Amino acid sequence: MQFGMFFELQLPRPWAVDSEQNLINNALTWAELGEAAGIEYAWAQEHHFLEEYSHSTAPEVFLAAVSQRTTRMRVGHGIALMAPAYNHPARVAERVAMLDLVSGGRVEWGTGESSSRLELEGFRVNYIEKRAMWAEGAREAARMMAADPYPGYRGKYFSMPSRNVVPKPVQRPHPPMWVACTNRDTLKMAARLGLGALTFSFMDPGEARFWVNEYYETFKRECTPIGQTVNPNVAMLAGVMCHPDAEVARARGLEGQQFFKWALAHYYRFGAHVPGRTNLWEEFKASEPEPMAGLGAVNDPAGAREHFRGLEEAGVDQLILLQQGGRYEHEHICESLELLGTSVLPEFAERHAIRQAKKQAELEPYIERALSRVTPIEAAPDEVVESYPRLWEREGVTKEHVGTQRALDAASLWRLHVGGSGAGRRGPGNA
Repeated sequence: MQFGMFFELQLPRPWAVDSEQNLINNALTWAELGEAAGIEYAWAQEHHFLEEYSHSTAPEVFLAAVSQRTTRMRVGHGIALMAPAYNHPARVAERVAMLDLVSGGRVEWGTGESSSRLELEGFRVNYIEKRAMWAEGAREAARMMAADPYPGYRGKYFSMPSRNVVPKPVQRPHPPMWVACTNRDTLKMAARLGLGALTFSFMDPGEARFWVNEYYETFKRECTPIGQTVNPNVAMLAGVMCHPDAEVARARGLEGQQFFKWALAHYYRFGAHVPGRTNLWEEFKASEPEPMAGLGAVNDPAGAREHFRGLEEAGVDQLILLQQGGRYEHEHICESLELLGTSVLPEFAERHAIRQAKKQAELEPYIERALSRVTPIEAAPDEVVESYPRLWEREGVTKEHVGTQRALDAASLWRLHVGGSGAGRRGPGNA
């Protein structure tokens, strides 16, 4: 089993002028310490308007910085929102490819829909149609990275003509694709589409084993890839705060993990939020904490190892550690990551290579069959795209109408298309 770290970038109120800058600087330090500890993945969320819960709005920028502070750690979108109103598929393809180049081929491409009203309505994304928007955007962005050139697309939620979307990623045909999974239905959908399952859920080993088995059974039976390749993997979430004394670990860590769950539920389930005014931390402190699974690693090293071993035995491929939540203190996070590296994670790295080879051999025929179902990308039409002056000249517009400047004069264009160009026509200067 491998390990990742989860950069939700939580920032409970009150805020100082430099609070966000300090948070980002600290998070980059955590990434460095995480790599030194043997953590292989850094996952950064894309959220919008979710004050206190997540200040991670531009993960491609943060992950680019992480890639320059690390040498081996893979950098993952966890997730990129794929509805075109959030991110046009061509812009996703360009940013993912550029990040892959900047990082030397270390990108993991997580995708998803979003579910909170604040986010969806802020970008005018229809709740009922968001799954279809995700599918259209994710499929076409993958094709854009793989095609040279992209043949174009006319769909329900976005359309574009044939273009060669550049740059191309290091990892061909595109970086490994994942999708956020919040329940068993989306988990099975991930398996059917050949996507890694980012189950951002806290689970105990018994429940995790059931989800893992269902994912791989579905993958073997039903996989028809949405992308141009497959990525059969299951990742799950675990809270962590490690200290030599288990009681100290719990005193430092439990409240922050509870805030993570409570704040998520505020935005997605029960909250009534006034942007810029609601104080989540105060409301959380006044609430009754709900029971939580997956906190066995808020513990001493022995307790953390035991919790991780249970999930490893359940078949989880990657355990993503929530190393920061609520009001975790920077120094405590650093101490926890260093202790994980010296006293917890090494034994899992030793077992991973053997397990991975066995898994690859078992899945090889199913992967081969799934890849045979990938829909080939059709040839792009040889369409000539003329510059505007050349196009207009062919349509009868001369240099006398628009001049010879590279940046065309707006007044001339207005006269051509609105006010006319003949003598006596009323232009914007003659009104």
